[in-house]
Amino acid sequence: MRKLGTFVHCLVFIWSFFFIELELVSPITEKEILLQFKGDISSDPYNSLASWDPNGSPCLDFSGVFCNSAGNVVKIVLWNTSLGGVLSPALAELKSLRILTLFGNQFTGNIPAEYGGIDSLWKINFSSNAFSGSIPEFLGDLPNIRFLDLSRNVYSGEIPVSLFMNCNKTRFISLSHNNLSGPIPASIGNCQNLEGIDLSFNGLSGSLPSQICDIPGLVYLSVRSNALSGLVEEQVSPCQRLELLDLASNNFSGLAPFGVLELVNLTYFNVSTNGFEGKIVNSGTCSQRLEVLDVSRNNFFGEIPLSISKCSALKYLDMAYNRINGSIPTELADLKSLSVIRLGNNLLGGTIPAELGSIEWLAVLDLHGLTLFGEIPYEISNCKLLLQLDLSGNLLEGEIPQNLYNLSNLVYLDLHHNQLNESIPSTIGNLSNLHFLDLSQNLLSGSIPVALGDLQNLTHFNVSYNLLSGAIPSVESITKFGPSAFFHNTGLCGDPLEVSCSARGTTPAKGKPKLSASAIVAIVAAAVILTGVCLITIINMKARRRRRREDEAFVVESTPLASTDSNVIIGKLVLFSKTLPSKYEDWEAGTKALLDKESLIGGGTIGSVYRTSFEGGVSIAVKKLETLGRIRNQDEFEQEIGRLGTLQHPNLVALQGYYWSSSMQLILSEFVPNGNLYDNLHGLSYPGTSTGTGNPELNWPRRFQIAVGTARALTYLHHDCKPPVLHLNVKSTNILLDTNYEAKLSDYGLSRFLPLLDNYGLTKFHNAVGYVAPELAQSLRLSDKCDVYSFGVILLELVTGRKPVESPVANEVVVLCEYVRGLIERGAASDCFDRSLRGFAENELIQVMKLGLICTSEIPSRRPSMAEVVQVLESIRNGLGS
Repeated sequence: MRKLGTFVHCLVFIWSFFFIELELVSPITEKEILLQFKGDISSDPYNSLASWDPNGSPCLDFSGVFCNSAGNVVKIVLWNTSLGGVLSPALAELKSLRILTLFGNQFTGNIPAEYGGIDSLWKINFSSNAFSGSIPEFLGDLPNIRFLDLSRNVYSGEIPVSLFMNCNKTRFISLSHNNLSGPIPASIGNCQNLEGIDLSFNGLSGSLPSQICDIPGLVYLSVRSNALSGLVEEQVSPCQRLELLDLASNNFSGLAPFGVLELVNLTYFNVSTNGFEGKIVNSGTCSQRLEVLDVSRNNFFGEIPLSISKCSALKYLDMAYNRINGSIPTELADLKSLSVIRLGNNLLGGTIPAELGSIEWLAVLDLHGLTLFGEIPYEISNCKLLLQLDLSGNLLEGEIPQNLYNLSNLVYLDLHHNQLNESIPSTIGNLSNLHFLDLSQNLLSGSIPVALGDLQNLTHFNVSYNLLSGAIPSVESITKFGPSAFFHNTGLCGDPLEVSCSARGTTPAKGKPKLSASAIVAIVAAAVILTGVCLITIINMKARRRRRREDEAFVVESTPLASTDSNVIIGKLVLFSKTLPSKYEDWEAGTKALLDKESLIGGGTIGSVYRTSFEGGVSIAVKKLETLGRIRNQDEFEQEIGRLGTLQHPNLVALQGYYWSSSMQLILSEFVPNGNLYDNLHGLSYPGTSTGTGNPELNWPRRFQIAVGTARALTYLHHDCKPPVLHLNVKSTNILLDTNYEAKLSDYGLSRFLPLLDNYGLTKFHNAVGYVAPELAQSLRLSDKCDVYSFGVILLELVTGRKPVESPVANEVVVLCEYVRGLIERGAASDCFDRSLRGFAENELIQVMKLGLICTSEIPSRRPSMAEVVQVLESIRNGLGS
């Protein structure tokens, strides 16, 4: 018995020791794993994880967490919650996790390597975050992955070959909207069950791998907006189940893969903005599901194939900017679902088919830049849903249809550069939604209808270069567009032409037109002979003495500019300032600097900037344009720059002239000696984080004055200019500093010059990362509140000394707005301040920083106007702010 008792005691001791050891090594619970994930979250602006409480149940209480019947976490869905921080490696311990969706947050860094051990993962959606670095190779080792979406992040480098080595179960992969480079790996052919792949909006190069269409079930293929090249017809033709094919905005050449148009399930076909050539194939059939057909901006020739009329479901047809000839087929009217027809900038002739008026759903009809003749069909007014009608740049004649008033939804009407005659229909005044109206460069006669004054939403208006006469209606909605909107109508009088109607009655002037006292009358005539010799004679000296304004323009027609021994560029030079040299010899010597890289002082979205100096110490900045964006010809260029030349404000960089030739366009402006705010604030060799290497002269009083000056400039553009001028590209590189560190805002009013995004959007603000308002980046909604957002970022930049977006260490991205907002919420506002500002008025710094956060509100209506911003800044300086 004693031995038995001893044995029992020993047994109890062993079991006790076992349970103690078991307790010490027991695995972490799934609740603790999720709480570790929460602990790595640095920003939760909407309290999305408030329910993740240590006392709660993950399966019952934690929002976004889903469990199976055994109580194990199988799904985490936290989308559009703006969570910030890094991913916790602890999630790798969730051995039953199948779905991990973190779309629409602000996670930084990269995916932890531990996630390569979550063999149960089916779906990873990390789209729309700020992940950076290289795409992790271990993702290719996940054996059960079906869906992988890493789009809209900041990933760079090449796509790893190993990503496609073990992807037999993968159905969909998206790596779009990153900064990826290099070729598309041929190993993609291993993904034999892939249904969709999206590699668009990267910097991928090389050719389209032939293995991509060895995948039998591929239905979605998008490589849009890369730098891919080579031939694609043979590579794509084996893809027999395609529903979407997007090859747009690359450098592909040869024949386009028109054979896929016969695929029965195809709904979207886009090969625009490439180097494809040849005829558009007139195939026997067309997919009855095809909705989008875009072949614009290539080198296609021949006629529009009649087989397009068989694409019965077609909604979007774009063939613009090719060399297509012949006439517009009347059979297009059979496509009753069409909402967009773009055929502009081709070699098409003939008349506009009246049958197009039967397309009930038509919203856009763009036939500009063709050789169409005849009259505008009255039947067009039957398209009651029409938003845009562009028939400019043709040979159309006759009258403007009186029944256009039926187009009550019309927003854009462009009929300029035709041969239209008769009078302007007063019924156009009934188009209350009209924003753009251009009737210039026609043969229109009679008076300007008073009814046009009812168009209260106009942002563009032009009736110049016609035969109009009589008094200009004295209504601000049209007179606000200034003299350039009415030029070259010899019989017009009244404001804004400053030609008195009382002095000449209301009868159109006959013979040689008279010049007003403030008209531009200094005309410099030039003749260029084959030897390149230019003779300039200044005429009309008497009229020059009658000018009242100091900012009259000198016009030099047919002037050799920036000429070399073997090449003469002929163009038109217009100077807004009398302080600039007016002799050709001065310009010949000065503009040669444009060919010298040593004179280059900057560059931006639309061109490079050079410093050009003349004898006597006069210097100007010359922007040599590399793109004209949506500016289509010389007339539009001159109208845009001419309008900006009239703007005057001490905090705006003054425009001093322009130059136009067929091969070169220049914008001349004052030279501002102290460079831009970005270089002064961050230093020319600034490495990417706040290191205090900026200009030590940029103390807080000067920074505050820069903020006030910039705000006043934007207030002038938004509230004093009629119509208002939106900048839409406000950033610290566009704020220049004079010798006293006063701010001078540059590049204002040039939004139409910004590069085209694609055929569906307006412009792409790709070089202003961190400054662009969310609504502008996502949906291209333009308003003055976009500039307010950008200015708010400038305020935060001034206070913190940080860039809008930084990478302080590898694989980490810091967004300035969120960084500041997070520190303020934690009561650590002073940690935001630029170290070089310590010792200055902390109260001012905090108030300016808070104003910056208000200006950068996600919701535009919550942002103040620029006029209100100026008032707040002035109250802060006067010590009235709270």
